[in-house]
Amino acid sequence: MFKRSLLVAMLATATATTQAAALTKDNGAPVGDNQNSITAGEYGPTLLQDVQLVQKLQRFGRERIPERVVHARGTGAYGEFVASKDLSDLTLASLFKAGTKTPVFLRFSTVIHPKGSPETLRDPHGFGLKFYTQEGNWDLVGNNLPVFFIRDAIKFPDFIHAMKPSPVSNVQDANRVFDFLQSQPWAVNMLTYVYSNLGTPVSYRHLDGFGVHAFKLYNAKGEYKYVKFNFRTKQGVKGMNMEETAVMQGKDFNHLTNDLYSNINAGKYPKWDLYIQVLDPKDLDSFDFNPLDPTKIWPTDLIPETKVGTLTLNRMPKNFFNETEQSAFAPGNLVPGIEPSEDRLLQGRIFSYSDTQMYRLGANHQQIPVNRPVVKVNNNNQEGHMNVSERDSDVNYEPSLKEPKPATPAAKAINTPLGEKVLQQAIKKEQPFKQAGELYRSYSATEKNDLIRNLAADLGAVKDSETKHIMLSYFYKADADYGTRLTQAVKGDIATVKAKAAKLKD
Repeated sequence: MFKRSLLVAMLATATATTQAAALTKDNGAPVGDNQNSITAGEYGPTLLQDVQLVQKLQRFGRERIPERVVHARGTGAYGEFVASKDLSDLTLASLFKAGTKTPVFLRFSTVIHPKGSPETLRDPHGFGLKFYTQEGNWDLVGNNLPVFFIRDAIKFPDFIHAMKPSPVSNVQDANRVFDFLQSQPWAVNMLTYVYSNLGTPVSYRHLDGFGVHAFKLYNAKGEYKYVKFNFRTKQGVKGMNMEETAVMQGKDFNHLTNDLYSNINAGKYPKWDLYIQVLDPKDLDSFDFNPLDPTKIWPTDLIPETKVGTLTLNRMPKNFFNETEQSAFAPGNLVPGIEPSEDRLLQGRIFSYSDTQMYRLGANHQQIPVNRPVVKVNNNNQEGHMNVSERDSDVNYEPSLKEPKPATPAAKAINTPLGEKVLQQAIKKEQPFKQAGELYRSYSATEKNDLIRNLAADLGAVKDSETKHIMLSYFYKADADYGTRLTQAVKGDIATVKAKAAKLKD
């Protein structure tokens, strides 16, 4: 009797659920039969009038949108940023008033590898934040490492092409990677980061996030300061060595995504403290490096960090494609009080990222819910694919007496002194090797061992002796022990390395 009643109840529940969630076509009309196509009789051909069949095949063939060229594989989460310090003396940006809570969306990612790649592969890891502020969206699009390989956006396509699989074999090739990097000696700093265990993090919760570039904060008086944004994980920074990475890949090559989902869904919300470094423009030339060079950190003993708030992730997306895959970030999405610096790589990213999203998602991608500002958008842009703005005004121009749309003076570009000449030349303070050497010497004995092993695994695969020895001379120039150990690990010639290093400028 009990079993029969339970079965009846289960069938009733199933029937109710089916009725409540009836299958529909794209136009909302109910589907009568989703198992069999409409045919002209028992032996006749399938009919074109079967809209359900045609629509399913059409939509199936169009499920994929263009993959991101970089940062293709990612995992997103929602949360909030709570300011702990009032920065009104530095910036107009309202999110930096003490106690202000700003909703955020954070997309973690790998940079080089494609969408379906294992998350255990060595890579810089993206840390892209969208702040939904009361003055519009601010996107801070950074990485888990504080520097980058190149300093000028004109080299970005070349760098990515070299890092991506060969166009001939479709296999990533260390020969191509280092053939390009031998022309970029300042990349040694980033290589010393990414070939440490920081390049293979234990989880997204255990990595830092850096804006990498210098930005400008400006206040109500129009005064500005250069600033860097550094998110420090409260979970501790943890990476994996080669053996641990191999074990993890055999066990779970989605470990970064699975860890984030499981922890947030279990209420174990990861946190990061945001620190800023502030530099007065008059001090821009006071260092032996160029502070606007993204291949360099700002040493905290020279430019201290100040904690200004805490980021907490507390909710996972309901649908990966709708939210994470369609999330779109662009360094040009700024709010009053924040401006880009003259960093040459950042200047190129301001154009490139926005242009990429328009290609990938369309001109109206900022109307997609995950990208939509929490404030009303009041512009004169119209029409285009997937425009759902529901504008009803007859005035789609400016100025207008009928419907004025005044500008906000506080959002006007600040007056920054510029040089009197147009230039196309390298920066004067290149300093390719100093910080890489300091970073190497800061590592523990175990960290140095892992770094040498990780680097040797790729650099040792380079067949061209000249390329290999140029790269080895860079590491030797950064630190003699660093270069000597790496030369031994890849069976290079130390005399050749020293001779090449002696010719390099500091």
